[in-house]
Amino acid sequence: MSPRYVHKLFERDATTFSAFVLTCRLWRALQMLKNARFATMTINAIAFECGFNDLSYFNRTFRRAYNATPSDIRDAALRARL
Repeated sequence: MSPRYVHKLFERDATTFSAFVLTCRLWRALQMLKNARFATMTINAIAFECGFNDLSYFNRTFRRAYNATPSDIRDAALRARL
């Protein structure tokens, strides 16, 4: 499979490979923040585990995607478990 072919596949969905990867990483971080198994991990550690190398970029893109900060999501999940 050529890079151009992959590019065309994403083009049909009006997205890019980079946008797809970002969406997957953000979704994984969201799931980890909601999951009690990861409650002891810092948000920074979760961001790095999901492939982000810059915490500021992670926080900015997360907030844009979910209209909430990672801390907000974690706090809401904690309250729901109580």
